[in-house]
Amino acid sequence: MAVKDSTHRFSSRVENYVRYRPSYPSAVLDLLKSECGLTADSVIADIASGTGIFTRMLLENGNHVFGVEPNADMRNAGEEFLHAYSYFTSVAGTAEATTLADHSVDLVTAAQAAHWFDREKARREFIRICRPGGWTVLLWNERRTGSTPFLRDYEELLLEYGTDYQEVRYERTIQQIETFFAPSPFQLRIFDYQQEFDYPGLEGRLLSSSFTPQEGDAGHAPMLSGLRRIFDAHRVNDRVTFEYDTRVYYGQLS
Repeated sequence: MAVKDSTHRFSSRVENYVRYRPSYPSAVLDLLKSECGLTADSVIADIASGTGIFTRMLLENGNHVFGVEPNADMRNAGEEFLHAYSYFTSVAGTAEATTLADHSVDLVTAAQAAHWFDREKARREFIRICRPGGWTVLLWNERRTGSTPFLRDYEELLLEYGTDYQEVRYERTIQQIETFFAPSPFQLRIFDYQQEFDYPGLEGRLLSSSFTPQEGDAGHAPMLSGLRRIFDAHRVNDRVTFEYDTRVYYGQLS
């Protein structure tokens, strides 16, 4: 599941990531409460916590959360974003080496991140830090690629200009989840989620992706021209909609 230099892929995209990446449906927390024993007293390691999007949901549930993030720029943004939460502890660590104590957390979560991990090393680390009976929860917002004409055109734009989009697109991630949990059983739940954007928001959302060419790259300007064309063709009340399947995989590793 690891991709070369994944730790540093988002360093130049932090501002757009903070502003334009989606959160997650509240139904995810309901699921963790009903299926994984989540309570306000649960201690959680949120791995590759980034700028703190999912971490904040856990903190708002009252949980003590260790936000483990290897990228200094992302970690600093998360610390600023979450500074008001006293139960938040920022940790400079990786999925494969969290620095957390043995059997110190009730749940390990990873939102929009597990496809970057070294599967075998991360799996061993999650087992080490989890208390007996603890849960591992991997979740992604999977952008729908063909449910609307806008999303079909947006997908074509990524296929044309994305630098390594084919290597990291969602279906490649999903194919490897079963091997992450194996031989332990796991379950999957899927929830609907949406984001709406005006044009500046759509551009920021595009540029938050690690596989899009940045300013100065040959593909940057023509990609943005294509994005503007797509937006103008599909906007309704000057906005377009991203539709997601929020996929939540959960199980008890052994």
